[in-house]
Amino acid sequence: MSGPVADILTGMTDAKSSGGGSTFTVVVAALANLGIAVAKAVAGLISGSSAMLSEAAHSVADTVTEVLLLTALKRSEKPADEDHPLGYGPERYIWALLASVATFVGGAVFSIYDGVHTLLAGEDLGSPLLSYLVLAVAFLLEGFSLRTGLKQVREEAEELGAPARHYFRRTPDTAVKAVVMEDSAALLGLLLAAGGLLGGQLTGSGVWDGIASLLIGVLLVYVAWVLGKSNVQLLIGRPVSAPMREGIREELLGVDHLISVLELTTLIQGPDEILVAAKVDFRDTVSAEDVETACEQAERRLRQRYASIKRVYLDPTSGREARRRARAAEEEGP
Repeated sequence: MSGPVADILTGMTDAKSSGGGSTFTVVVAALANLGIAVAKAVAGLISGSSAMLSEAAHSVADTVTEVLLLTALKRSEKPADEDHPLGYGPERYIWALLASVATFVGGAVFSIYDGVHTLLAGEDLGSPLLSYLVLAVAFLLEGFSLRTGLKQVREEAEELGAPARHYFRRTPDTAVKAVVMEDSAALLGLLLAAGGLLGGQLTGSGVWDGIASLLIGVLLVYVAWVLGKSNVQLLIGRPVSAPMREGIREELLGVDHLISVLELTTLIQGPDEILVAAKVDFRDTVSAEDVETACEQAERRLRQRYASIKRVYLDPTSGREARRRARAAEEEGP
């Protein structure tokens, strides 16, 4: 499996950087959530609905998340320097991880606490009319924000000829992934809040509102866990997909005088930034000049096939020596 198909499975945007699209998507989500948070808080205080207050906390957490994601996008764009020779790409995932923590602490914890408090202490429900109006407007704004995120995902997936769902699951662009997941959760949370209000209105009991608040909290815990897990994997160091690794081996073995790839290491450093390091074996009869030319050819071939590959490090290594070391390591045991 080669070419664009390998990139599909890696989730890399091979044709161009996704930074600009991600920034626009995050800005749209941040502006939408900021306005929604204020409206929900006012409606929650007037109606006395714990679900509305939970939704306000949800929107505040989403706004903080988007600010952190914007920080991640800007910080990761800094060029490599003497102190950071491999660049600042991985810093994106540190800030994105903090964003997932903000979703958990700012939204989930408050929602669960408020839901439990409502179930235990009860609540006096006021007029839900304002809350319904706010929920309707919020649904439209969140829907527009989600549409923007999904549009970016579809466009980038189409560039690679990939199914949008598969691209979304594998993409290392966790900024757009966070926006899509949070907006999807927000729409579901709005429906839960509306259900809690309607249940309280029909029964006169605040129990339904408390249950809705708890469910919103559980939903946010799930979103925070999925996003946190994605960013942790990339911070630890996630390799490119197996098909793409095979494609890299194929390109290396197509280089003049190169007869074997003894060891291959790949690392995703950002949505469009991959590092490749390999121990390679050349024919014993080639000169040092031929090895240098072959290494330049290998780097050129890899970058032509995979635009996301930014750094290539090749270590000419004797195959016999590598096999001798491997046997010695096996004999020594653990």
